[in-house]
Amino acid sequence: MDQIANMINMVKNAGRAKHEFVVVPHSKVKFAIAECLVKEGYLKNVAKKTKKGFPVIEVELVYAEDGTPKISGVDRVSKSSCRVYKGVKDIKRSYGLTILSTSKGILTEKEARKEMVGGEVLFKIW
Repeated sequence: MDQIANMINMVKNAGRAKHEFVVVPHSKVKFAIAECLVKEGYLKNVAKKTKKGFPVIEVELVYAEDGTPKISGVDRVSKSSCRVYKGVKDIKRSYGLTILSTSKGILTEKEARKEMVGGEVLFKIW
């Protein structure tokens, strides 16, 4: 099972169901992705907690004034069966936000261009 795809789909589906929070299993990569989404305004808050002795990530969702969720769609680009890598010159602006795993951590496409690093394209979110 692809844990990153599972997390972003849980967040998208929780937004569609109008939930205030969603709880996902903890990992360092998923926590870094959630922090990146908070910084970009797609999530309100993220916190590491423990439930029944296991570490989890509690994510608070963001909604527009009319009640629509901020996250309306996600697209997993790099999968375990087909990894997609982009050099810094190949990273283009796109609709929404593209998240990359780079040598400098989890970055958006804008931050990756600024830092002059390429990496694995994890997913696109809008």
